[in-house]
Amino acid sequence: MKKYLVIGNPIKHSLSPKLHNYWLKENNIDALYDKKELKENDIPEILEQVKRDKINGINVTVPFKKSVISFLDQLSPLAKEVESVNTIFKKDNKVFGDNTDVVGFEKGLKHINYSVKNKKIFILGAGGVVPSIILALKRLGAVKITLSNRTKEKAEDLKKIFPYLEIINWGENVDFDMIINATSLGLQKEDRIELNLSKIGKNKLFYDVIYNPSKTNFLLKGEELGNQIENGKMMFIYQAQMAFKIWHNILPKIHNKLLEND
Repeated sequence: MKKYLVIGNPIKHSLSPKLHNYWLKENNIDALYDKKELKENDIPEILEQVKRDKINGINVTVPFKKSVISFLDQLSPLAKEVESVNTIFKKDNKVFGDNTDVVGFEKGLKHINYSVKNKKIFILGAGGVVPSIILALKRLGAVKITLSNRTKEKAEDLKKIFPYLEIINWGENVDFDMIINATSLGLQKEDRIELNLSKIGKNKLFYDVIYNPSKTNFLLKGEELGNQIENGKMMFIYQAQMAFKIWHNILPKIHNKLLEND
């Protein structure tokens, strides 16, 4: 039986095992998908298990999407461009890192018929999935991307990869059409983002990368202000779909039963 994993810290909120095991069963694949909480120094050993065929594939979530890179033999062009890996597999005796977050984010927006073309985007946070989101926004034609992070140094590091990025201090606001919460603020019920959004007007899209809980305080605030809200569930499902295809060469179906249960 083949073995697949999602690694991260924290990891208990991840619905990846539920989704992948559903698809494995649906496609009659003899495999199991699990989740494992790691520390930074556990990474070499877990990747060694991929090399030794003890683990057949790994999904990577916060905070290891960048730190796994130095232990991999090769990166896909997309993973190299965004310096972020979320899907690992072995091919030709090499351990590869790929990125399905970029396409996952793009397909997630397409799913709700939202176009970012010529729009101004404001991103909160600089970790994990943010490089993939920035590239996706650029590919989709966003006219301006502004980013704010609690640690400004991390935001400046992203600007080295994406020179067109505009950086502002944490707590400052900017005019936007779409605001994205890509911080971990929201995983806990009491989490709040200290940002005055009362005068932003209507017809904005509030987007939270977090999908569990389905409505974070950030999204509840956006809704209260009369704006469209969307969580990261469809991005999560689409990136998982692409990872599944990389590993099994099958594009699994996304149907209503999945959307309701997840």
